[in-house]
Amino acid sequence: MNYFERAKYFRTKKRLGQNFLIDGEVIADIIDNANITPDDTVLEIGPGVGFVTEQLVKHAKKVIAVELDEEAVKELKKLNAPNLEIIHQDILKTDLSTLCEGKLKVVANIPYYITSPIIAHLLGEVDDLDNKNRAKIADVILMVQQEVAQRMCANQNSQGKQYGLLTILSQFWADVEMLRTVGRKCFYPAPKVTSALVKLTVKEKPLLDLTDYSHFRKTVRAGFAQRRKNIKNCLLNGGFLKDAVLKSLSELGIDENTRGEKLSIETFGKLSELLIKNG
Repeated sequence: MNYFERAKYFRTKKRLGQNFLIDGEVIADIIDNANITPDDTVLEIGPGVGFVTEQLVKHAKKVIAVELDEEAVKELKKLNAPNLEIIHQDILKTDLSTLCEGKLKVVANIPYYITSPIIAHLLGEVDDLDNKNRAKIADVILMVQQEVAQRMCANQNSQGKQYGLLTILSQFWADVEMLRTVGRKCFYPAPKVTSALVKLTVKEKPLLDLTDYSHFRKTVRAGFAQRRKNIKNCLLNGGFLKDAVLKSLSELGIDENTRGEKLSIETFGKLSELLIKNG
């Protein structure tokens, strides 16, 4: 199957971040890692002209394809699969809880410039305990930039600036695993960066058991707001009281000159709780 020949006849739109996956081996890896059974309903985000879609419909009970591009929707309709439902709208405006009964498996080859908003839409923010979309999802197979995949899978010991807000957003509500890298030539048109396939398995409960999740979100945001500053100054600039900051850091044995990126998610949780107690 020559995906390249089929893809080049479609006028891709740079403003929509369209890069169609044309590598059959990678498409097969997506299907394999999604572990789709004949009882599953799959939500495909950004199906484009349907190269992954036409494989998904062979394995799932139903495939719901959400696509923003009207011309791509016309191409998807040519698949004429009885178990394919096409929804022409923005995924960020789609309420997943209304799509079907039971859980969804999500497969997504998304525009890279809206990766973080889409993850937040699917999983909810760290203080969004009753997110309707997340409650609907079993797991997500996501194509992202390799650099973004590394940030999603990072921890406080990762190199450079990989560990940050995206790490915590991804890992707070899901177990995250990078499955493989995907080269530029696997897409048409070829992007300028290497990509990666990531699997997010949604958790029943958040990563941490906290008394105030909004306060935790505020603490984390402050901790990463100014990477060059130490955690003490970041928290002070974030509006936390000096006495509470100094006492909390001391109780945890954290040097006030430590940078936020060196604190684990669990340590941020303990710090948030102590800031409440000492505030």
